[in-house]
Amino acid sequence: MKKKLNCVLLVDDNDSDNFLHRRVLEKAGITERIEIVENGQEAINFLASLVKPGVAENPAPLPDIIFLDINMPVMDGWEFLDEYEKLETGDKSGVVIIILTTSSNPADKAKAHSKLGVDRFRFKPLTPAMLEEVLEKHFPQGYSNSNCSR
Repeated sequence: MKKKLNCVLLVDDNDSDNFLHRRVLEKAGITERIEIVENGQEAINFLASLVKPGVAENPAPLPDIIFLDINMPVMDGWEFLDEYEKLETGDKSGVVIIILTTSSNPADKAKAHSKLGVDRFRFKPLTPAMLEEVLEKHFPQGYSNSNCSR
């Protein structure tokens, strides 16, 4: 039996998409916790909140997967990625970032592939097959044991 991911972060301003994506994750039963934020700034704030000051030997645990929309108010997905690169919190190498969007602009897809940490550019909605593909690629030996808690 595979160990569940401890946290998946959904970054999207669309309530309907968040509801659907949460349901896909819940039905799959692959995570202990699903965090939802409505824009890139909220995502950066959430990730920064995981930093534990003065605990250098225990880097802040981060979400295992971030599903990121591009077009959002306040801070869009591109701005989030720029700020995420600067964020000094935990080991980001194990965080899988998947862009989930309605954008069919080829320039967006090319830009996504040039961004550090972005694994895939996919069209909404998140499907069980898409989720399984991500899990098979990034967690073939089972799921992570990070801890995503505030």
